[in-house]
Formats: sequence, structure tokens, C-alpha cells
Amino acid sequence: MSKKRVVVGMSGGVDSSITAWLLKQQGYEVIGLFMKNWEDDDDSEYCSSRQDWIDAASVADTIGVEIEAVNFATEYKDRVFAEFLREYSAGRTPNPDVLCNAEIKFKAFLDYAMGLGAEWIATGHYARVRELNGEFQLLKGLDASKDQSYFLHRLNQAQLSKTLFPLGEMPKTQVRDIAHQLGLSNAAKKDSTGICFIGERPFREFLNRYLPTKTGPMKTLDGRVVGEHVGLSFYTYGQRKGIGIGGDKKGTGQPWFSAHKDLTSNTLYVVQGHDHPALLSTQLHTEDASWIAGVAPTITEIGAKTRYRQSDAPCHLNVSDVQHFNLDFAEPQWAVTPGQYAVLYDGEVCLGGGVIASANADLSPLPK
Repeated sequence: MSKKRVVVGMSGGVDSSITAWLLKQQGYEVIGLFMKNWEDDDDSEYCSSRQDWIDAASVADTIGVEIEAVNFATEYKDRVFAEFLREYSAGRTPNPDVLCNAEIKFKAFLDYAMGLGAEWIATGHYARVRELNGEFQLLKGLDASKDQSYFLHRLNQAQLSKTLFPLGEMPKTQVRDIAHQLGLSNAAKKDSTGICFIGERPFREFLNRYLPTKTGPMKTLDGRVVGEHVGLSFYTYGQRKGIGIGGDKKGTGQPWFSAHKDLTSNTLYVVQGHDHPALLSTQLHTEDASWIAGVAPTITEIGAKTRYRQSDAPCHLNVSDVQHFNLDFAEPQWAVTPGQYAVLYDGEVCLGGGVIASANADLSPLPK
């Protein structure tokens, strides 16, 4: 009987490397696939794809699996980067890593893997898949500090049915330990941070190449000009660093935060104090909802994350139609940001989510 073939997305990092090793140990026929998704400045100091490929190939050689590289740069530009620029141009703050998973890793990559005769694909995400009564559920990774279900909430039944997440049951410390025991060349390689295609590069400098900059006034909610912004696209709700406002004799002495963008007047509104009412919301509205089960849940008392690094916040779910839902939170949520995702949970089960369109922060005395 032939072994079941699984194609593993190998990025050159330690997580995907141990994913490939674990599956080989479990008796699968493992093929590694290195995805190249960005080409515009591959020779720059910030783009690590060449070194990542060297690391992935080295690991494949060490653990004894085949590996090939595939170029998805065109698909990435069309499906992810174009949407990323559209969202920033509209004054919102997108999360391209979520789109990259839905459109590249679990679509273009999945299709390619199936063409290689694979039964499944696997990645190094810290999440789990469970089949229950014929339905595939996405579960949080057992290592709460590494759980990545937030970034996978737009996957559907067909995608989950073909996906393995071997690291979902493991703590990150164990993954590192195995890599060191195996003598992998990337055992001590630091985890990648930053947006998938931007990496560690200065963000404003990067966006400047693709979006026009239009300076404008920076105002308090009562209309007092306190500075000048460099372009609304370069600010996100709740941003403190990079605001560029010095001391304010008329203010409270507390730090300034970005609180609201008015695209019509090209004005950035700022407030002082982390817990200013303009930064707190008890309700939000979403669009472009995606449900893992294929249909909206019937339960209404759930938990939600409005950003990746936060605990599930208790809230009431009201589904208006298949594309939209509203959330009412028991406690105010900080800096709810249009363009980001509200991801919903029933305990350890990820239900899906939607793109945040608006929230009910108190912007008075700003005219409505």
C-alpha cells in the first residue's frame, strides 16, 4: 500500500520544518513546497526570500524529503496586494496575512499541491482541525501564546478537509527543542515578524512607493489644529508612535493617539489618553463575513477578537445576513479598527469572522 502524500509549505522557518519532519515520522510521503510570493525588491536588505529558500532546502536535505520552489508572485499581487492597497487608500487598515492564507496558502498552494497528487497539505500554523459529524471545525492551537486560528478564520470546509496542522497540539518550546535535537540549520532562526511581503522594512517608506501622500491637518475633536499628518493611509486607529505631536500646553500631558480619519476633509483626529472615549467601543458592524461551517452560527453569546493579540471578549452576536453581523460587547473594546477582522469563537472553536466596517466610539464634540 502506497503512503499518503502530503505537501508541506516550507518557508525556511523552524515551524514548517518540524511540520515536515513530524509528518515524515508519521509515515506520510512528504513533499516540501517553498512559495515565492513577492518579487519587487527581492535583492533588498529587507527581503529574506533567498536566505529562506536556502534554509528550507537545507532542512529538506537534512530530514530527507523532496522540495521544490513555486512562484505565486502574480497571484499574490492580484489577489492580496491589490486589495491591501485598496483598503489603505480607503483609509482602512487591512490585515494581508489573513488574505494571504485564504487566497494563496489555502487556494493557489492547495490547487498546486493537488496537482502533485497530494491527499493533504500541511503548514506550520498553530491551530487544529477536528471533524465532528461530517463537519470540519477549526480549533485554537493548544499553545495559547502561539494560537494562529485568528489568521485562518476565512478557511472553508473544502480547505479544512484537506489541511493538516501538526503543530496544533504542541507548545512552541517543544518545536524548538526538536529542531535543536535534529541539528537543523534553522533551529535558532528567529520567527518572522511584520506583514508577509513587507517583512522588517520601514512601513511608511514602503507604502510611499505605492500610494500618493497628501498631507493634511491633525486636529482635536473640538477642531483645534495640533499638527500636520503625512497622509491618512499611514495612520491606524489607536496609533501612538509616529504621531509626531510634541508637548501641548493646553492638553493633559498624556500621550496622543490617532482616533478618527475624515477622508473628505483629509483630516486626522487625535485624542490624549489611552482610555479616551473616542478609542473605546461597545458595538461594531462588519461586512464580508466568512463562516467556517458555511453558514452563520445559531448561538448568540460568543467570544470575539478585534485584533490578534487579545483575549476573547464576551459579546452578543446579531447576524443581519450572510455577509454582515453586529457585535455588542459586555466591556468596551479599545481602538476597534476598520479594515481589521472581528473573529468569533465558541470556546476553542473558531466560527469565522468579518471585516470591521465601523464601531460606535464616542467622537463628540466632533459634528456627525
